[in-house]
Amino acid sequence: MTVRRLDQATIVLEESCSVEDAECLVRYLIATPEATVDWRGCDIAHTAVIQVLLAWDGMLNGPPRGQFLVEFVAPLLPIAASGAGVLRGA
Repeated sequence: MTVRRLDQATIVLEESCSVEDAECLVRYLIATPEATVDWRGCDIAHTAVIQVLLAWDGMLNGPPRGQFLVEFVAPLLPIAASGAGVLRGA
């Protein structure tokens, strides 16, 4: 699994995050809304994972490792977002 909880405060995205990882990421974010997502080890992410990150209003440790994510996705996501770290609309 490329999405895992490092501890109560950190969710880690690693290597290639697939569509299946989006559901796991949502579950972790709902269970620990104050968590920080660390995607520094993420090479590529399915659009479902990216959509979860776009909908989430929390802190993100970056930049990601993958060049596509750095160039096209990271600019859309706040690296140190303010807020409680919850899914918008949840």
